[in-house]
Amino acid sequence: MNKIQICIDAVLGAAIIALFILFFVGRKPAAPAQAPVAQVAEGNLPIAYLNTDSLLVNYLFAQEASDKLMTKQEDARLKLNTKARTLQQEMADFQRKLENNAFLSRERAESEQQRLVRKQQELENLEQKLTQDIMLENQKLNMQLGDTLTSFLKEYNADGRFHIILANSSKDNILMAADGYDITSEVVDALNARYNK
Repeated sequence: MNKIQICIDAVLGAAIIALFILFFVGRKPAAPAQAPVAQVAEGNLPIAYLNTDSLLVNYLFAQEASDKLMTKQEDARLKLNTKARTLQQEMADFQRKLENNAFLSRERAESEQQRLVRKQQELENLEQKLTQDIMLENQKLNMQLGDTLTSFLKEYNADGRFHIILANSSKDNILMAADGYDITSEVVDALNARYNK
């Protein structure tokens, strides 16, 4: 995740430098104050951005992937909770029997204790495995989403009208931009149409 953020920040830095160059170096002194805003509104700068939060909320593939992951997490949590309750009950029974001297021999009590320790270790291993499986699934879905978005944007920008397409998340990177630079809804509509096919 940090590598992605570093890449996004680097692209954002390059975009800011490009904007400074375009606005301040190439600016004509006689131009009215509103001229740069008009250029931005007309889309003269080859830059666009996607609001990734909106994309994830509105893109059907992302919604379905998120739902599948949530279902898998809930199933894992239910499985772990059921096994944990069973183990907890068995441990309480063992403790009660131990306090009441219900075991026929000390070896039998130790054997039961070892069985419960193994069962607890198995539960911890299962928890680690399920957590790792969910993390791998999440990573796989993120890669699929990234690959889908990248290949789509290559098709979408085949005419080369944008030199840079930035990702923006909760106004983290782009604090203000003219509406014409936000291509999120256009991309989401096209991605959903493509996904529905």
